[in-house]
Amino acid sequence: MHKKIEIYDPAMCCSTGVCGPSVDPKLIQIAADLENLKKQGVVVSRYNLSQEIDAFAANNTVKELLASHGTNVLPITIMNGEVLKLGEYPTKEELDSWTSADKLPASIQRTKIKSIEVTPRSGGCCGNDSSCC
Repeated sequence: MHKKIEIYDPAMCCSTGVCGPSVDPKLIQIAADLENLKKQGVVVSRYNLSQEIDAFAANNTVKELLASHGTNVLPITIMNGEVLKLGEYPTKEELDSWTSADKLPASIQRTKIKSIEVTPRSGGCCGNDSSCC
């Protein structure tokens, strides 16, 4: 199953943090971190309150959080339907820990290798005849 991360942003002009009167380094960092996750196959969606109000209205969990806590609860980070963080953006370390199981696409997942225990024979590597070693 692919991981899906959704970020519900507060109202802002853009999600990159490079617009407006001042640059917000947290927005620049989260944009870069999410782009990196996309390259690894994680499905990432971001919704801006000022531009995508329908996404907020369509998610019952987000609606309930906004109704009970107001917009101070934003941003909201949800992965596969589970709320993971409220009120601030996740760190790169948090994102990595949440998505680490799916770093490789399913088509190239490594198969588990059985380990076997090898017990050396007595008398050298070739049995009792030590002249071959």
